[in-house]
Amino acid sequence: MNIGSYSFDEFVDLVKSFHGNAAPGVIMGGFMVDLALKNLPEGELFDVVCETPKCLPDAIQILTPNTIGNGWLKILNFGRYALSFYEKNQGTGVRVFLDPKKIEHWPEIKAWFFKLKPKKEQDSQLLLDQIRAAATSIYTIQKVRIHTQFLKKKSRGDIVICPVCHEAYPKNDGETCRSCQGQGPYIEVE
Repeated sequence: MNIGSYSFDEFVDLVKSFHGNAAPGVIMGGFMVDLALKNLPEGELFDVVCETPKCLPDAIQILTPNTIGNGWLKILNFGRYALSFYEKNQGTGVRVFLDPKKIEHWPEIKAWFFKLKPKKEQDSQLLLDQIRAAATSIYTIQKVRIHTQFLKKKSRGDIVICPVCHEAYPKNDGETCRSCQGQGPYIEVE
């Protein structure tokens, strides 16, 4: 069973290189991406909506030209292990999700997915073996149409200088940059 143009073992090596370890979620995501692509017309460009920020976006970025940086991958934190590939203009496409009903016969996958046992008690090799054996059988695919608000390219608008910190920021964010509005991720220390 291949994942894209890679053998299972080659893909696991790619995941280790990109993600830092053989993360089960990224490997499973590889099967999900492959399943979605096999159910779309060849030769068209698609955008992707990913419904979790955990692991799944890495599989998308490894196997497709869709990245966070180029804006072809949108991440929505719905906490669902699902992705939708869709045609950029009309929004038609497919959604693939890890189906809880379909993992009943895969106890190590179920234990990992539902966090039924601590990570240190999980059998990593058994989990990997079950992911390989399950392949695409544990996912459900749906035809979808993406809401029009997700099809529009969001412009940053004009760029101006913040009167408080004197750094450039999108004018649409307000009179000052978002960091100076108290939304910054850090506190400056001396």
